[in-house]
Amino acid sequence: MRVLAAMSGGVDSAVAAARAVEAGHDVVGVHLALSRMPGTLRTGSRGCCTIEDSMDAQRAANIIGIPYYVWDFSERFKLDVVDDFIAEYSAGRTPNPCMRCNERIKFAALLEKALDLGFDAVCTGHYASIVTDADGNRELHRASAWAKDQSYVLGVLTADQLAHSMFPLGATPSKAEVRAEAAARKLSVANKPDSHDICFIPDGDTRGWLAEHVGAAEGDILDREGNRLGSHEGAHAYTVGQRKGLNIGYPSPDGRPRFVLEVRPKDNTVVVGPKEALDIAEIAGARFTWAGQAPASPETPFACEVQIRAHADPVPAVAQVRDGELVIRPDEPLNGVAPGQTAVVYVGTRVLGQTTIDRTVSAVPV
Repeated sequence: MRVLAAMSGGVDSAVAAARAVEAGHDVVGVHLALSRMPGTLRTGSRGCCTIEDSMDAQRAANIIGIPYYVWDFSERFKLDVVDDFIAEYSAGRTPNPCMRCNERIKFAALLEKALDLGFDAVCTGHYASIVTDADGNRELHRASAWAKDQSYVLGVLTADQLAHSMFPLGATPSKAEVRAEAAARKLSVANKPDSHDICFIPDGDTRGWLAEHVGAAEGDILDREGNRLGSHEGAHAYTVGQRKGLNIGYPSPDGRPRFVLEVRPKDNTVVVGPKEALDIAEIAGARFTWAGQAPASPETPFACEVQIRAHADPVPAVAQVRDGELVIRPDEPLNGVAPGQTAVVYVGTRVLGQTTIDRTVSAVPV
C-alpha cells in the first residue's frame, strides 16, 4: 500500500513512519508547513511547525530511508484553524484548534491531496486504534494506554477518512516504549519534548494574543440577575469556568468565589456566579458527525459515554438526535462546559461520533 506519513518532527510521527515501512508499505514522508513565518527554534515544549521541526523530520526520514517533502499548508491553516479560532472567540465560544486542525488540515486537506496523488492512506503518530468489524466497517477506538489516548482529538474523523487512515502507535503500551524504540532506531528525536499549548501561540499567552487579534474593549461583569459587579477589558479574554482574573473588587454576599458562567460578545459582557451554577444537565450541537457507522436509529435515545476535553474522564450519558441536534444528557451534571467545545461520544472504547457544542442547559436554573 502507498502510504503518506505525516511527520511533525516529533518522536511519535517518526516511529509511526518507521513502523509503516516495516509493515511492508511504500512510504513517503511529508512535513506540513503551517506557519507563514516559522520560527527557527522551539522553546522547550512550546511551539511546533518551526524550521527546527522540519529539519528533525527530514533527519528522521533519512534514517528511516524514505523520500521526504515539505508541503506548504500555511494559507489553509490560517483560514481553517487560526481564523476559525478568532471567529469562535469573537462569538463567545471556546474553540479547540487541535480538533479543527485534525478535521480540516490533516484529515481533509492532506488526505485529499494524498488520494489525488495516488496514495492509499495517511499515517500519523496519534495514539488511537482502528478496528474492522465483522461487516468490514472501520471503527475508531481508544489506544491501549488511556494515559496517552488521543482518540478524543480524532473524534471528528468520518467513515471515509477512517478508510484511509493509519495509526501504528495505537497498541503501544506507553510513550516511554516509543522513545526507547526511537533511540534503538537512532532517531535524534527520541528525547525531544512533546509540544504543548496552542501551536500558533507558542508563548502560551492566549489572552494577550486574542487582545492583539480581536481587540480589547471595556465591558461589564454581571451577576446572574443582571446586576453590575465590575468591568473587564475584553470579553474574549474569559472562558466559562474561569475563576482567576475577574478583579471584581468585593466579595459575593455569601463570601464564596465567583466563576465565569457565560460570555456575551454581542454586548461585551461577562456573567459570573457560584460554582454550582457551572453544572450542566444537557449539551447539544447541530454540527455533529459519526466516526464510522452511525447508530441504526440515532433518533432513539442510546446509552453512551461523553468526553468534553482531551484529558477529561468519560461520563455515562444518554444521547439522541433530536430536531437536527445531537443532544446529550449526562447521568451526572458536567462542570464548566462552554459552547464551542467538542463533545465526543463513546460506546465502550469505540468513538461513535462528536459534536461542537452550540448550547448548554444549566442544572441550576436562575
